[in-house]
Amino acid sequence: MVESNESPASEKVSTTVQGLDYPSGIRLAVIIVALVLTMFMVALDMTIVATAIPRITDEFHSLDQVGWYGSAFFLTLATFQSTWGKLYKFWDLKFAFLAAGALFEIGSLICGVAPNSTALIVGRAIAGWGAAGLVGGCYTVIAFVAPPSKAPRYTGLIGTSYATASVAGPLLGGAFTDGATWRWCFYINLPIGGISLAILAFFFRPPSHARPVAAPLREKLQQLDLIGAALTIGALVCFLLVMQWGGITMPWNSANVIGLLVGFGLLTLALVASQFLQGERAALAPRLIRPRVIYGVCVFVFFQSGANFLFTYYLPIYFQAIDGMSAAASGIRNLPFIVLSAIFAAIAGIAITRVGYFTAFLALGSAVFLIGSGLIYTLDVGSSASKYLGYQVLLGLGQGLAIQIPVIVGQAFSMMDDIASVTAIVLFFQMMGGAVFISAAESVFSNRLLPALAVYAPTVDAARVLSIGATGLRSEFSTGALPGILQAYMVALQDVFLFGTVTAACAFVASWLAPFRSILHGNRGSTAMIAA
Repeated sequence: MVESNESPASEKVSTTVQGLDYPSGIRLAVIIVALVLTMFMVALDMTIVATAIPRITDEFHSLDQVGWYGSAFFLTLATFQSTWGKLYKFWDLKFAFLAAGALFEIGSLICGVAPNSTALIVGRAIAGWGAAGLVGGCYTVIAFVAPPSKAPRYTGLIGTSYATASVAGPLLGGAFTDGATWRWCFYINLPIGGISLAILAFFFRPPSHARPVAAPLREKLQQLDLIGAALTIGALVCFLLVMQWGGITMPWNSANVIGLLVGFGLLTLALVASQFLQGERAALAPRLIRPRVIYGVCVFVFFQSGANFLFTYYLPIYFQAIDGMSAAASGIRNLPFIVLSAIFAAIAGIAITRVGYFTAFLALGSAVFLIGSGLIYTLDVGSSASKYLGYQVLLGLGQGLAIQIPVIVGQAFSMMDDIASVTAIVLFFQMMGGAVFISAAESVFSNRLLPALAVYAPTVDAARVLSIGATGLRSEFSTGALPGILQAYMVALQDVFLFGTVTAACAFVASWLAPFRSILHGNRGSTAMIAA
């Protein structure tokens, strides 16, 4: 049952649904626009660097650190999801969101002025810390400003914004890199963030049902689970270092690599134990993950997101290193993947409010993505445009259908007080997929490239190939040595694409973990409410 004032819709300030006040009219529209801008900015930061990475590796001589440029961002983006979720639950929603925006802007500025690779990685980590609050905050704000009948549609808009930024990201990254400097890939966040955060500062007033949960300050601090965050970062850093060093700068059986593997295992066990011991205070509260519908979509989004980011980061390397394309041209070649992701994310967000049964979206989307990733694996030196463009159509269609569904499902099957925490948990697994699989892909690439160079270009210094960067091959090596180097690159990239295909297959299997249920019968409201 919906009650409203007699004034026209454009003049209404709020709408009441089952006793809860939601903003409406112009104020709601402005808030949604600001959230869309915010998600656009964060998603832009995830993808804009992909086409710039080959040029960054040229400037910093850091091909062996490609994984860190993505993983440092995703490491903090994933780790602090739940921390921000608790901040949104126990502190003022608006203040916490604006604080996250400020952190993201600071990190972006550091990246823009970075004098070396280390500074860039630090800036990416700080930006990821702020982005964790913005991503979870966008979904959380929507859950509080929109009734359950409309929330999936607005979530679909957020998904479309995310995918649209993914379209613009490679194009802008290429344009900035070729026409100005790759540093503008990070400077661009400053005006976009300033506008969106200013809009929210003036127009967003948390509704009454978004009031922070009352608790003593000590309890609020304990709820942040900073111990869990520290253990997560420690475990991930150990994992990332293993992926960077193992088989490349150190043998896999070296004391350092083995020690890091042991450290990763022990810290992971300590993290799991801490989550059970802390109960409701844990970042990954067992009560919230235990339902099959929640852990099912979490496992799914971990693999699906990992596969998506793997192809997002390594297809530009294929285009720029193998085909000799500029950064801008490689961004254009990525359009089928990205454009269709945007279109079908919007379609899925609308369709699920009608269909309800989310498992179909997960299974169909991941199946189509799996087929596309398998075809991408067949790419080789000199592959035709019809192949690399057509295969990306399947990637984009599958990604768009599936990737937004886990957040929608998590919110639909959560009680109002748990929305922020469950949203953060789902996003934790989504971003963790990016951190883990981008880094693992770097290890696969480097470990395959070195022996492949010994076979196809035995007279070339392999260390020099790694230090030059993906776009410097043609200018640094003779025409006689180049074909062998490119073939070695292709062999390494094919192994990465195979790894992505296996990851996509895991996502398809995981799509069947969640029960066959409808979001129209979630915990937040009745069928009548959602179907309205």
